[in-house]
Amino acid sequence: MRRVALISALIVFALVAYLSLWPVPIRAVSWQAPASPGYTGVHTANDRLAGLSLIPLGTEAGPEHVVLGKDGKLYAAVANGNVLRMNPDGSGQEVYARTGGRVLGFDFDAAGNLIAADAVKGLLSIGTDGKVTVLADRVDGDPIRYADAVVVASTGKIYFSDASGRFAPAQWGGTYEAAVLDIIEQAATGRILEYDPATRATRIVARGLSFANGVALSRDEQWLFVAETGRYRVWKIDVAADRLDVTQGSPQATVLLDNLPGYPDNLMRGMHGRIWLGFSGPRSPKVDAMADKPFLRELTLRLPRALWPVPRPYGHVLAFSEAGRVSVDLQDPTGAYPETTGVTETADRLYVQNLHLKTLGWLPR
Repeated sequence: MRRVALISALIVFALVAYLSLWPVPIRAVSWQAPASPGYTGVHTANDRLAGLSLIPLGTEAGPEHVVLGKDGKLYAAVANGNVLRMNPDGSGQEVYARTGGRVLGFDFDAAGNLIAADAVKGLLSIGTDGKVTVLADRVDGDPIRYADAVVVASTGKIYFSDASGRFAPAQWGGTYEAAVLDIIEQAATGRILEYDPATRATRIVARGLSFANGVALSRDEQWLFVAETGRYRVWKIDVAADRLDVTQGSPQATVLLDNLPGYPDNLMRGMHGRIWLGFSGPRSPKVDAMADKPFLRELTLRLPRALWPVPRPYGHVLAFSEAGRVSVDLQDPTGAYPETTGVTETADRLYVQNLHLKTLGWLPR
């Protein structure tokens, strides 16, 4: 009996030591998560996103960002680093470009080049001949670790997010894994960058964001709308800001949408002044409860991945005005089409982007 008790005690001691001391890659920072409003008010639960029509993508998966080109074709960035091109109905699919990384967001410049935020490679320009050129992979000598979303202004200047200053997808198992680490850590190292093709210079517009994600320009191109995934909000940031720390408070950066019910992802300009926002997943009460408990968040990474508090499957996108008024809210509580990262609005369809599926969803307008 004594031997059994001793062995049991040693096992318990080893388990406690492991859960307390085993090295993890994050240095969790305490923060105060606002009480979740749940699916109420303008976000009242509905099934308006259910029953999407689906465009099969064959062996390709994860059309996280989709753009309608001036040639009338759809362009979609997928998980293996390819950018696909197809007709609006999904026919005629072909590989337009291969980056060898993972394009998460892109836009076209005035010359027709596809400007891509590649989470592995940095900011890229893909010519009409498919040639890939790296525009920027460092800023002030520091690597751009997680290029995420991008928008090109009429001036030619390019604004893009570097989601995490700590976790590069190439080093941490991929974009999803690196994102999870950054959001659990909450060190708020994300930033917004500007690349000027005229000078080939890259500068920091704003910093201090917990996983800086989607980026969109205001109509007058004086402001940037930025999704801060880790803290459930959307910012409005002055394009003229320089190295602005949003945590310090400034009239150049204000929170436009706060305490959202999910993790905000891509931002896309739509029709009639709308800006579309996708949610990669709903909030988790367990995650919010650990916001001010850094030790528990670090302990979570010592558990088997199956025990991580991963958001449940849920489809959710919305549209808002530049003043921050939500005008459209579409949900699918069944999660049949989950991880809805954004929406591309055309004259007759809403294309719904996603993280991992081998299909692209759409709804008629």
